[in-house]
Amino acid sequence: MRIPESELIINGDGSVFHLHIKPEELADTVVLFGDPERVKMFEALFEDVEAKGQSREFAFCTGHYHGKRMTAVSHGIGCDNIDIVATELDALANVDFKTREVKPEHKTLTLVRIGTCGAIQPEIPLGSFILSHISVGCDGLMNWYEGRDEIALLDFEEAFKKSVHWAKHLPDPYFVRASQRLIDLFEPYTVKGMTVAASGFYGPQGRVVRQGLAMPNMLEDFEKFEFKGYKITNFEMEGSALAGMARKLGHDAITVCCAIAHRYLKDANTDYKPRVRELVKLVMDKLSE
Repeated sequence: MRIPESELIINGDGSVFHLHIKPEELADTVVLFGDPERVKMFEALFEDVEAKGQSREFAFCTGHYHGKRMTAVSHGIGCDNIDIVATELDALANVDFKTREVKPEHKTLTLVRIGTCGAIQPEIPLGSFILSHISVGCDGLMNWYEGRDEIALLDFEEAFKKSVHWAKHLPDPYFVRASQRLIDLFEPYTVKGMTVAASGFYGPQGRVVRQGLAMPNMLEDFEKFEFKGYKITNFEMEGSALAGMARKLGHDAITVCCAIAHRYLKDANTDYKPRVRELVKLVMDKLSE
């Protein structure tokens, strides 16, 4: 079936609409960042650069590291941007841009998001690398797609809503497990995480500046929640959409974040960039093995 121009927009130069990447410029291994400046951090470690570009918050660079072809892509802030990025990366890999038809053979991408986060468990020190074995979507994105329950951990969802007194007017949360292959790859170097992807930085993460919260005891309730050996470990803003979209589209995905704030201890590290560079190097090293 041909995909109409209105549903998948292809630019005049043959690149996909938002990312401005052409199919031949995308590697099978993709590292994702929120901040376009971190793509430059990634590029600096490349042995060569094949292609690069930027449109709005979406920067990319493709090259080789230890002989492994990789692409770095920035996605900006929020799960809505991940909807764009995951859909367009999948299209680059699995849609023929000339015929506008889905390719007969599916290509599985490796998608690793590197981010920063706020830890909420007292035993997790600042600077920890938290690997999201399970991502918790409080953003509602996957509720817009068919088959949402097929990729969600429904028992976690029900236990969570009951435990934290989930407000009925909020979108249903969804729990999605990361790629087991990528969990196995990074687990020895990271803290086991069940990560909340919030739909905002302030109220949706329990911060109060001038507005109160729909769930005033949210942080305490999230910290206390435990189910099947998992606790909520940290907050960030994109991992659940990546995990959910990847599951639906048939890709391997995971998020690993450096904890630069500690919500339980009410502490933060503003000089976190050297630690993030260590995480970038770790991810590149493991992906190139």
